[in-house]
Amino acid sequence: MKIKHILESQQFTRPLLNEIFYVANQMDRMLIRGGTQDYNNKIMATLFYEPSTRTRFSFEAAMHRLGGRVISTENAKDFSSGSIGESLEDTINVLNNYTDVIVLRHNEIDGSKRAAKVSQVPIINAGDGKGGQHPTQALLDLYTMYKERGSIEGLKIAFVGDLAHGRTVRSLSYLLGKYERVKLYFIAPPVIQMREDILEYLDYRDIWYDTLDDLHSVISEVDVVYQTRIEKERLGEKVGEYEKFVKEYYIDQNVLERMSKDAIIMHPLPRMKEISPVVDNDPRAAYFRQSRNGILIRMALLSMLFE
Repeated sequence: MKIKHILESQQFTRPLLNEIFYVANQMDRMLIRGGTQDYNNKIMATLFYEPSTRTRFSFEAAMHRLGGRVISTENAKDFSSGSIGESLEDTINVLNNYTDVIVLRHNEIDGSKRAAKVSQVPIINAGDGKGGQHPTQALLDLYTMYKERGSIEGLKIAFVGDLAHGRTVRSLSYLLGKYERVKLYFIAPPVIQMREDILEYLDYRDIWYDTLDDLHSVISEVDVVYQTRIEKERLGEKVGEYEKFVKEYYIDQNVLERMSKDAIIMHPLPRMKEISPVVDNDPRAAYFRQSRNGILIRMALLSMLFE
């Protein structure tokens, strides 16, 4: 299936998701061999208006593994013409002359949609604004669940942490809404609980969900724990309870002992105070495998955009 831009999770159908996973599996075998030179005539620009490590490096590694080349700026908001007031649209029009695909992280929600309106080359949304979307992260998260559990259908998934502002959780919820019999537990303090727009979407898709503030009440029932970081500055009038919230949702050996032996723990990273390093040695800790899957998904997406 032909893809023009990758802007939001809603654009993906079940057949397209299946095709992406199939191509990602092929890329896994290719990556083991060191990659390919099939796209050595292609250039990718990574245009990031906010700093990033994992997403930018993952995309750049994916492009290099495909044999392509990369031009990049790490913080375009400060170190590009954007710092003197050039519009995003003008920047995109100029980059169209230099590159075959633009991976864009913008500091405003829907920045990627603005870019796509003027771009002749594919735009990939690598995260836009706080509370926006991060569709490629959602795709690699979904792919991780698929690989680790064998199927998405019927999974019970606990999302934990800052759900109101988390791009990854919001984007992944849109994708999970396309599957049957999934159950979603949104576990967070009320001040950073999942927003109504996502809940309304899940209602529309007839997806079962519950909003809770107690991780321990469901930890033994779920198949996936998707942990996210709580940022103090997002707590508003509840900022004084930051340490309390961190402690309540901390995953350590005690939590592991209550989890199913087949469950997995995911995290989009970076990790701060959410998961004890002790957990890393448990086979249920999937977050570093999840990170590797990001290269496979991004290799797959780039190759599909180039076809």
